[in-house]
Amino acid sequence: MDASEQTAAGAAGERRVAVVTGAGSGIGRSVALALAEDGWSLALAGRRAEPLEETAAALKGAEALVVPTDVTSAEAVAALFAAVTGRWGRVDLLFNNAGSFAGGGTPVEDLSPEVWRSVVDVNLTGAFLCAQAAFRTMKEQSPQGGRIINNGSISAHVPRPHSVAYTATKHAVTGLTRSLSLDGRPYRIACGQIDIGNAATEMTRRMERGILQANGELAPEPVMDAADVARTVAHMAALPLEANVQSITVMATAMPYVGRG
Repeated sequence: MDASEQTAAGAAGERRVAVVTGAGSGIGRSVALALAEDGWSLALAGRRAEPLEETAAALKGAEALVVPTDVTSAEAVAALFAAVTGRWGRVDLLFNNAGSFAGGGTPVEDLSPEVWRSVVDVNLTGAFLCAQAAFRTMKEQSPQGGRIINNGSISAHVPRPHSVAYTATKHAVTGLTRSLSLDGRPYRIACGQIDIGNAATEMTRRMERGILQANGELAPEPVMDAADVARTVAHMAALPLEANVQSITVMATAMPYVGRG
């Protein structure tokens, strides 16, 4: 590393820049809060400006940039990363979190092609577009490198009943994570995946009331605090680029995952 690279590395050490998608609520907001506490500057991306502004207001003075973004649009994603690099000059972390459970609860024979495509567009294509933009930025910046953390799911391992679109996309996210991890090696780009089970968010509120089980019964399921997920992501993000959590599962202890079905 020459003198200019050492200077840039020192500057990067003073400011770490993270992009969080789906930052307007749930796990995305919890992760943004945890990263802010650790001193990260944050770009908050999501479909609607108002929830993102609410997240930014909760960051207790951390530097934040709100960028409403449709992750299914290559142009919107390019604009997001241009805004981030225009503000801070680099990207050190992408938490690829935006997701959709549209069609959840619909039997496979009744799921429309339009709903299938919408879930694939958000959960897979959106994750790819954001990862691609981050990869390009991390490869070209100085000092080179960064980290991508993809939000997988327990459904990246085992399905719930009537969740074919969500489950298929989350299995695909695992392939995306592994490919990025391999392709990023020459450029100091680390990529890992967090698979989350029953964190307490708006999406999981129905689990506490009762959700369809593999035996056809409805049963409530335990949930965990989303802050516990956020602390795990913050730990992954804080590692030096020479170390990587390739995959990790964080779930409510008593949820029906081990032995599901």
